[in-house]
Amino acid sequence: MRTTVHLVRHGEVHNPEGILYGRLPGYGLSDTGREQARRAAEHLAGVDVTALLVSPMQRAQETAVPIAEKLGVEPITEDRLIEAGNAFEGLNVGVGDGALRKPEYWPLLRNPFTPSWGEPYLEIAHRMLGAAHRARALAAGHEAVCVTHQLPIWTLRRFLSGERLWHNPRHRQCSLGSVTSFVFDDESLADIAYAEPGGVSDPTATGA
Repeated sequence: MRTTVHLVRHGEVHNPEGILYGRLPGYGLSDTGREQARRAAEHLAGVDVTALLVSPMQRAQETAVPIAEKLGVEPITEDRLIEAGNAFEGLNVGVGDGALRKPEYWPLLRNPFTPSWGEPYLEIAHRMLGAAHRARALAAGHEAVCVTHQLPIWTLRRFLSGERLWHNPRHRQCSLGSVTSFVFDDESLADIAYAEPGGVSDPTATGA
């Protein structure tokens, strides 16, 4: 039975201070982000979607609103779609006086392969795979949408593609408002597709 699970990255967040917001509450979409969400909904219009699962974070919940309205599907909050945990959450990690230039934070950078500063890649992959298979089961024979975040999407994609999980963040193919689609034949992955209905954006945007 063929089922497609579309992973939508949320739209741009209003974050003028450049904070790595991670799992912090209170970070909603900017005007651009709402437009990216609308374009993602338009991209999915006409698709046979019967399940919509959403990260509990505000930016994902807001991105899901036009998708739910366009597709006529009731959103379900799925905790496993949440943003990756990060020890730099709440800090400005940019250049200049950013946190990464301060010696007290350097021990967190000791192992980029795990990574040492946040939720392990393998844990992200396993919880995201569980969420994707829940979506697949709910939409069996049809299609599902999961609204989530950049690093979880990219980690799952690398995991299912058999690639090593540590990577250069600048090389992620997962822009704001993008749609990464996993096609399953029963429980086996058959194909991966990618689309950017919201337009190409900075893949390293703070907070993901």
